Formats: sequence, C-alpha cells, structure tokens
Amino acid sequence: MVKTKPSDESVDDYLAAVENDRRRTDAQSVVQLMREVSGVEPVMWGSMVGFGTQPYTTADGKSHEWFVIGLAPRKQALTLYGLTFYGSNQDLLDRLGKHRLGKGCLYLTRLDAVDGDVLRELVERGWAGDHRSPA
Repeated sequence: MVKTKPSDESVDDYLAAVENDRRRTDAQSVVQLMREVSGVEPVMWGSMVGFGTQPYTTADGKSHEWFVIGLAPRKQALTLYGLTFYGSNQDLLDRLGKHRLGKGCLYLTRLDAVDGDVLRELVERGWAGDHRSPA
C-alpha cells in the first residue's frame, strides 16, 4: 500500500517552515520554476512537493498515482524528482553543475552552484516526457 498521497496541506507553509535559510530559498525558487513550466499548482505528497499526476506500476504489478515532477528540501540536499531516470538526460546533467544522482533523484546542495537554464530544461523535459494528467 502506498502511504504517500496528495493532501490539502499548504505548500507555502511547508516551505516557510524549512529551517535552513538557503534550503528554504532554493526550494521556493525551484517550486516557482516548476509552477512556470508545468502551469499547475503544487500539492503536498507527504514531505514532498509534487506537480501533476501520472500512473505508475510497482514491481508487484499494482498501479498507483504519483506526481510527475517534484522536490523535497531535505537536510543534506534539495532533492528533485522526475527529472532523470536511469541515465536519461545525461547531455543536460553534464552541463548542469554540481549535483549528485540517486536512482530517480537529482540532489542539489546549492542552487547557485548549477546552471539555471540547464535546470529549467531538465524540468521542461521531465514535465513533457512523463506528464499524463494535471493534479
């Protein structure tokens, strides 16, 4: 059973409560970028901010809904979701600047350490490539 689901919690209140000033400001900037690119308002999914919805199937064959692109202002890094999967978008990642990758996550410790135009293009590709329906 998927425990993380969309809620009515305020994205703005959630972001305003982020303790680290840089992480809060960076998260607010990326939320604004994702709003501009997607044309939809963000929704809280547990401790993650998500845009849009799309179906996905887990390894056990069950179908679920998940957000298309999103982020979480974690303590160690700003974590972005839906922008890269299994080596995709390597051409942009090569030009992005300082980052780390997880299985389906992009980790940024400082937004000012990456190229904003390249980040926008990653968000645009993530939104266009995976989007199924608006939230």
